[in-house]
Formats: sequence, structure tokens, C-alpha cells
Amino acid sequence: MMTALATVSSVEQKGKQYFVQLSCEQQTSCSSCSSQKSCGTGIVTKAVGNKALFWQFKTKSLVKAGQIVEIGFPEKSLLQSAAIVYLVPLFMLMIGAGFGQLLLQPLLQGGEGVVILCAALFTTAGIALAKRLAKPMEDKSKQEVVLIRILGESLV
Repeated sequence: MMTALATVSSVEQKGKQYFVQLSCEQQTSCSSCSSQKSCGTGIVTKAVGNKALFWQFKTKSLVKAGQIVEIGFPEKSLLQSAAIVYLVPLFMLMIGAGFGQLLLQPLLQGGEGVVILCAALFTTAGIALAKRLAKPMEDKSKQEVVLIRILGESLV
């Protein structure tokens, strides 16, 4: 089970249960890396900034807005979603390049431009397909969030 620290955004009580909304800034390891100044990923991370993530869950524990809590969620759905997002476009790129090389290039008497264009089109379709396939898994993982412990009051 993966864990993360999150801030309680709002709490709504319904009967004996509390519906809690959380927000959390996505953490990267770039700030602690010794080669962050020369690394392309570190530069992009600084330019784009941190991404805020939002979750909702039900609990019987009393929590208040502003509190920091530790939450847990299963690794399986996160890893499946990551595999889809990375592997589907990659496979579509290879299929597109093969399709362009073996079928379109001889048929159209074109050069490498035909292969590159076909690979780019297939990759774009792969990205769209990966987004569509990963969305249900992402929604499912948001519903599997559990409260591990309440750390304390807001720092503000």
C-alpha cells in the first residue's frame, strides 16, 4: 500500500459517516537530487510547478478542514494505470512505424517522411486510447483511498 500526506479540504457529515475531500501536492524527488541543475526533468519540473491531486473518501473518524492526514491507496491500480499510459502509446508507435514501413512506403513510393508521419499518427491515437483506458482505473483508485491516521491541525 502506498501512502501520502494530504490536507483535508472539506468535511461533510452524513449520519455517522464523514465525507472527506483531500488535496495534496504531488511530490517529486528533483529538489533533493544533486544533478537537478543539469537534468532536463528537473528543469521542466521547476517550469511547470507541482500538480495538485484531489481525493474523496468516507470515514467514521472525526476530521476537520485544515488537518493533515496520512492516506493509503493500493499500488496495483496505480501501477496498472501507469503501464497503460506509457506502454499503449509506445506499442502504437511501433505498430505505426511498421505499418508505414511495410505497407505505406512501398505503396506510395514515399521516403522516410511517410513512415514518420504514420508513426506520429498512430502514437497520437495511442495517447488518446491510453487516456480513455486509464480514466476508469484512475477513478477506481480514487475510491480506494483509506485513512491511516490523523497527523494534526493545520499549519496556517
